[in-house]
Formats: sequence, structure tokens, C-alpha cells
Amino acid sequence: MSGETVTGEAPDQVLERLLAGRYSCRAFRPAPVPRDTIRRILAIAQRTATWCNTQPWQVTVTMPEATDRLRAALYERAAQGIAGTSDLPWPREYRGIYLARRRETGFALYEALGIGRGDTEARRLQTLENFRLFGAPHLALITSDEALGTYGALDCGAYVANFLSAAHACGVGAIAQAALAHHSAFLRGHFGITDDRLVVCGISFGFADETAPVNRFRTGRASADEAATFVEE
Repeated sequence: MSGETVTGEAPDQVLERLLAGRYSCRAFRPAPVPRDTIRRILAIAQRTATWCNTQPWQVTVTMPEATDRLRAALYERAAQGIAGTSDLPWPREYRGIYLARRRETGFALYEALGIGRGDTEARRLQTLENFRLFGAPHLALITSDEALGTYGALDCGAYVANFLSAAHACGVGAIAQAALAHHSAFLRGHFGITDDRLVVCGISFGFADETAPVNRFRTGRASADEAATFVEE
């Protein structure tokens, strides 16, 4: 049949399988990802469609030694409660179905980790894992051109989604982390990034530790009918 892949699947089936199989990895093995694999992920994500083909992202990729230096600095700041600022507005509030989904995801994550709802200290320590980069050997820091504003950030969001899918297709685990963007000024200083770049988010990535209970946690998705409305006339 026209459009079939070598596996006999149609392209839409391949894409659906990749998207369904991808998850946010929260425990990594220390082994680094080969540079050629990282370059392959970047090359695939670079095909992201953008507003006026601006391609506003710049990506800073850390290798293991640099990741460890960043990890130590970020964790120290977060553990000490050093206040940070975000270049992009944080959500004003979560309400209605969005609040319900957020809570459901949080409760399911803690349950997978064996953390009780009243165990505030264990929850605090798990939150700090964001700043340990979940043990990942690599970080991709995504920045956008400040002058492009909302649409530059929107395009970077599309890039992040494609990076995550490309990583999964290459056998690499990854997780997008908005929490890191709350330390945007620190990150710019740490990497020598100019002030005309907005920190959008970070992506921690590496080979998944498949023995970790947290990596068996999966989120649900609303049906397409819940998200889409068809207008006939």
C-alpha cells in the first residue's frame, strides 16, 4: 500500500505509536548519549514548523561534566530556597478541568513513588529532583529571541515537542522542565547567554533507568472529542 513503512505500518500509525509510547522520564542511567545520536535528535527537531520560518530557538546542550556542574549549582539554589524569576509569565492559576488534571497527575506520580498525600517532606525532596535534573547526563536549554515575544515562545514549544518525540524515536529518554526557567537569570549567567534571549525551558535527557518505579508512571490524555469542535455551517 502506498505510504507504508518497511514495517508495514502507515506513517500515521508510526507517528501515533511514537507519541503513545513517549513519556516524561524521571530517572536516568549515567551513561552519556553518543554525540552522533544527540546530533540526530537535533537535526530531526530542526524541521519544526515556525511562524514565518523564524526558527527562533537556540539550544545549549551540556555534556556530562558540564551537566554535573550545572546540577550542583541548581540544586544548591533550589534547596536553599533562593528565589528566581522567569522570563515568561507563570500560569496565573489552574482552574476547572486544568486544575483537576494537574492534581490527578501529581497524585498518580506520588503514588508511583510510594509518597503519601500527607508526606510534605518527601514531596519537597521529589520536587527538588527537578534541579538535580533527575540524574540525566545531558540538558538541552531552550531559549528564544526576546523580540519575537509570545510567538517565539510558541514556536519553541513546538520545537520542544518535536525534540521529545525525536529523542524517543532514537531510544533516548527525556523530560521537558519548565521549573528550570524560574531561574532564568542564573542560567543566562551560567552559560553566558545574552539578555536578548528568553529562557523557555530545559530538557533533561539520557538513557532511561527502566528499573526505576517512577518511570512506570504514565499520564492520561483527554479524547480528541473533548478537545475539538466541528463547525458544519
